[in-house]
Amino acid sequence: MKTLVVIVRDREQQYEALRSSLGALLEIPSVKMIVLDHEIEMHEAYKDNMEFLDEMEGERYSNNKANVEKYGFKYANIEEIGEMLKDADIVIPF
Repeated sequence: MKTLVVIVRDREQQYEALRSSLGALLEIPSVKMIVLDHEIEMHEAYKDNMEFLDEMEGERYSNNKANVEKYGFKYANIEEIGEMLKDADIVIPF
């Protein structure tokens, strides 16, 4: 089974990273989106797409605890994120 990791460090690219994660789920059964270092900027369209990602069984991770507490991301520290990247078949950085 292929695994894709979309990692977003650039706050300006967070929405595009989420949309890319959703699109990838149509073809790849395991997609993980990782928001690195920053708290996401929540707006209605982002929230709707995040819920859709959850419904399609995509995974959301962050090393920023605000994302975990406020938006339901799973927490992952840098070492865990590194392991996810090593185990992925495809990595898309934003």
